[in-house]
Amino acid sequence: MWKIKPPITYSLEAKYRPHLETLVPTDPMSLFNLKRGSPEEEFPNLKYNYTCMASILTPKLYARQFNRATQSGVIFDDVIRPGLEEPGELHGPMSVGCVAGDGQSYILFCDFFDRVIEAYQNHKISKLQESDFNHDNLKGGDDFDRDYALSCEVSVVRGVDDFGFPTHCSRGERRQLFMLAKKALDQLAEELPGKLYSRAELSQDKDDKGVTVGAPSLSQLRNGVARDWPDSRAVWISKDGTLVVWVNIDDHLRLVTTRDDANIAEAFQCICVNILKLEALYKKLRHPFIWKQQLGWVVSSPADVGTGLRASVRVKLQHLPRHKRLEDVLRRLRLRMDNTDCSEVYNISNAQTIGLDEVGFTQLVVDGVKLLIRMEKRLEGEEKIDDLVPLQK
Repeated sequence: MWKIKPPITYSLEAKYRPHLETLVPTDPMSLFNLKRGSPEEEFPNLKYNYTCMASILTPKLYARQFNRATQSGVIFDDVIRPGLEEPGELHGPMSVGCVAGDGQSYILFCDFFDRVIEAYQNHKISKLQESDFNHDNLKGGDDFDRDYALSCEVSVVRGVDDFGFPTHCSRGERRQLFMLAKKALDQLAEELPGKLYSRAELSQDKDDKGVTVGAPSLSQLRNGVARDWPDSRAVWISKDGTLVVWVNIDDHLRLVTTRDDANIAEAFQCICVNILKLEALYKKLRHPFIWKQQLGWVVSSPADVGTGLRASVRVKLQHLPRHKRLEDVLRRLRLRMDNTDCSEVYNISNAQTIGLDEVGFTQLVVDGVKLLIRMEKRLEGEEKIDDLVPLQK
């Protein structure tokens, strides 16, 4: 804790103190008339909560955040509400269990968010986060064995400065974000032709556009992301189908590129080129994307801060998923494997979004998928794969 010296009192200051105090910004928390008890009385029941938030939160940590509020009115209970609404299951995948209401949340509640990010993403926040969208630095990604690699997807999410995140923003803020996106995407369309469709327009003719926006999920309804649905929700689709931009769906912006040929190098290049163009356009509109030196690109979920990038490849694997060392291999490769709707087809993606730059995480996926395919081929021939198990990445 910082040691603060008592202020020096001057005679003129005492005379003009009433006027000086009117110039001091008001503490946002003092404007609220919340009928709450003490931190001890308000501490949530986390006994059967299996989220990352619950593993971090203690009564002392909760008490330190209790009387804080960001300038837009986010309090700590807003931050942890998603984990209380969806506590998870003992043997299920662990969710992050919390969400930021705005960019300032990561500063005001930093002692909580830093712990969550370190635990969930297995990354110590001790050095500056870097960003690299030079797609020429990526090695490989266009040479997967197509008998195993079926398709790929690269996405990146961004938060816009001066606006609340989806769980907290007002209708007016959401509509302003929509208008900003429309202006920026209209300018992007001068180089990459495309069109912005509202949620209603997309529903009426979804087959022709190849993109389907379903009804909000139960999770989105619970945590407030789907408030006023579908007001100011939209999807921009490039004419050639290479790029899709989601506006106000689950975050301010999400760029997605999908390829049926599993050429993740081309998909990554498309994301790199267009996110840099949008970044410049938003700066021109005086609403840049949120960047903080130690956290990188800041968005609503702590699970996505850093790069906001997810690179994934759908891979056909029959033998490897049953191997006893699979979890150890994935941990060492810093990858995750998720089931899909198809039997023996899995989605391989980066497990973290912070600690490396965008090229670094995509390279992990490229190298990791190639190694997993090599292991699968070995197992098909009833050979051992112990010599292929990598060191910790």
